[in-house]
Amino acid sequence: MKKVKKKVRLKRLNKFTILVILLDLIVIDGLILIQNDKFKAFWIPTAMTTMSHQYLAYTLYNEDTVNKVMSENFIEQNDEEMNLDEITIGSIKENSHYSNKYEKELFTKDSGNDVYKTIRIIEQKYKAWLIAVYDPRDVELAVSSKLGKAGQSVNTLVKNNNALVGINGGGFEDLDGWGNGSVPYGAIIKDGKLIWEHSGGSGGLIGFTKDYKMYLTTKSPQEAIQDGMKDAVDFGPFLIVNGKTSKIHGDGGWGTAPRSVIAQRKDGVVLMLCIEGRLPGYSIGATMNDVIDILLRYKAYNAANLDGGASSTLSVEGKLWNKPSAGAEYGGRTVSNAWIVTNKQNKPATAPLKSNYK
Repeated sequence: MKKVKKKVRLKRLNKFTILVILLDLIVIDGLILIQNDKFKAFWIPTAMTTMSHQYLAYTLYNEDTVNKVMSENFIEQNDEEMNLDEITIGSIKENSHYSNKYEKELFTKDSGNDVYKTIRIIEQKYKAWLIAVYDPRDVELAVSSKLGKAGQSVNTLVKNNNALVGINGGGFEDLDGWGNGSVPYGAIIKDGKLIWEHSGGSGGLIGFTKDYKMYLTTKSPQEAIQDGMKDAVDFGPFLIVNGKTSKIHGDGGWGTAPRSVIAQRKDGVVLMLCIEGRLPGYSIGATMNDVIDILLRYKAYNAANLDGGASSTLSVEGKLWNKPSAGAEYGGRTVSNAWIVTNKQNKPATAPLKSNYK
């Protein structure tokens, strides 16, 4: 009996010893990992671009290290004056010689749908949806009917405006991650009128002129309206202006996260990009460099970053189309405004057969 007990104790001791060794290795690997420059460049900007999880950066690193990494990761926004004459709406040449497979994909329309197309993008670290809107006259801004009091989900904004598609727009006050979209940051221009102005805007005005051309500017809302701005939100950064990309240092200081982006090609086609993220095992998210790479594939001429993170939401035919990092059970987070597709030209449009999460 004593010999049996001794054997059992030895087995337990061996298992415990192995566990301790494994834990030591994990700790050692962790200490090595957090000293890695690439990991720092990933971890710190990703944490610092959130509203309620910036503490994660300081959990692993001191203030000097955080400041140093952020100073090395930033974007030199292209603020040059836009050349709207380069946008020629209606110059689409369908069924012609396509310059690359992405352009062919763009113009191979969904059966019975001349308004827009949904394109699934799957990369190693992220998944995304790209919406191509063939006629920019179908794109407009929708604003929460409870502006100043509460936001509404993109789904609700799409349904309330009898729209087909919607993607979230500008940012809003989000103290401790509990903002409900009630107080937008910056300015909102709707139908050529300044309907909202508040501090906190970043990047500049993102919108469309009365001629349906995408207009990105750091001018005041009043000046933008004089220039012909019809609808606009305040956010950024601008990623592509006049076909030239902004200069990204490191990852741009925006980390890896869910993204929402709006862009326009020289032929007027509007691109709405929604990247899923913060979902380990499904989709981590994208950097600004990743976003620019996608946009250049599809020949975006002008493009700007919209509010991202948990706010990144895409609605198609009244359904939540992407997998947001939070609020999916409620139909998506409530936001202040959204860019929607209304089909004003009354072209045939059929709903895609099924959505997402694949």
